[in-house]
Amino acid sequence: DVQLVESGGGSVQAGGSLRLSCAASGYTDGSYCTGWFRQAPGKEREGVAWIDSDGSTSVADSVKSRFAISQDNANTLYLQMDSLKSEDTAMYYCAAADPVGDCDSASEYNYWGQGTQVTVS
Repeated sequence: DVQLVESGGGSVQAGGSLRLSCAASGYTDGSYCTGWFRQAPGKEREGVAWIDSDGSTSVADSVKSRFAISQDNANTLYLQMDSLKSEDTAMYYCAAADPVGDCDSASEYNYWGQGTQVTVS
């Protein structure tokens, strides 16, 4: 099974930047999605950014032009967050899905990290 461990969260002032990292292990050949989701108290978990099975990247409209997702050859997934706003405050989770369905849907993901807290003030 895939194991995911997030890091890089913390507190930052509005307008600042953070980069989240997710160390992944246990991947096998095949079709899969990787992505970042976030959840604030009282709100549903929402997709933030993801990479689909063909390697294309997407970001949610709510963070477009501010966030970017990438993945390196060391099996580390990144979320670069710039121009942070207070409404970005949430627990951020990295996730992976195999087999692949819709990469923007949390229900398609079967592997999850424990989350890292991002607080913007």
